[in-house]
Formats: sequence, C-alpha cells, structure tokens
Amino acid sequence: MLLGQTDLTPAQAPKELVHDRYKALASVEYAFRTCKTGHLEVRPIFLRRAERTRAHAFVVMLAYQIIQYLASCWSPLDVTVEEGLHALTTLCLVEVAPKNAPRSHCLPIPRDAIAQLLRRADITLPKVFSLSGTRVSTKKKLPSERLGQ
Repeated sequence: MLLGQTDLTPAQAPKELVHDRYKALASVEYAFRTCKTGHLEVRPIFLRRAERTRAHAFVVMLAYQIIQYLASCWSPLDVTVEEGLHALTTLCLVEVAPKNAPRSHCLPIPRDAIAQLLRRADITLPKVFSLSGTRVSTKKKLPSERLGQ
C-alpha cells in the first residue's frame, strides 16, 4: 500500500473522511516534529521524579501553543516563527543615565518589520522600564569546565 492510500472500502470510510484523517495525522506529526526540534527541543530526558517529567512536557506544550499562535499571526507576512523571533532579538533596551537624575530604561521605536510582527501578535511594549538594579543569580553555579564557553 502506498502512502496516502487506505485498505478501507468507500462504504467503511468515504474518501473525504480518509482525507481528513490523513490531514489530522499530518498535523500531529508536525506538532511532534516541532516539539523535538527547533525552539522547543524536547528530547528523551531522564528525570527521576514523575512530576518533573510531567512539568517539562507541560511547559513544552504551552510553548507549542505559543508557536502555533505566532505562526497564525505571522502567516500573512510570509515569516516563519523562527525568523520572526530572530528579528525580535534585535530589539534592545536602552539605558538613559543623565547626570544628576535617576537612570531609566526605554525601548527605542522598533523598525517597521519588528513593529509589524508585534502588531500582528497583538503585543504592546511598555515605553519606559524601571529596573531595580538587582542582579539575578542562580542557586547552582556552572561547573568550572563550562565557564570558559
């Protein structure tokens, strides 16, 4: 049997039903492929606790829903999610530090391509940020062999 063919008779399943099932199967296969590669990179992981495994899978499914949303928002722009996210990485926070005045941080007006991505995804960025100056540190330090990378 060739790919895309079935051994069901038309009485068992009309061709429209078979076609819809193949489309649904292709959609599921695409979702698994997206979760295993690209931004999400779910891999077989060896966690010792079941709740951590479930939490990891849950976060990946949430991320996949975000990817689906962005793909639907950006499809008229002919931009993939990966390309759109890469373009958004060029948006930078600028520190304004006048003499004898408090420092502030702001986002410059994004260029047209980035503004269009944000508008399509219905994202409004704040104009000004007030950062506390606190540095974030993880509890677990990197192994010394990774510090040089």
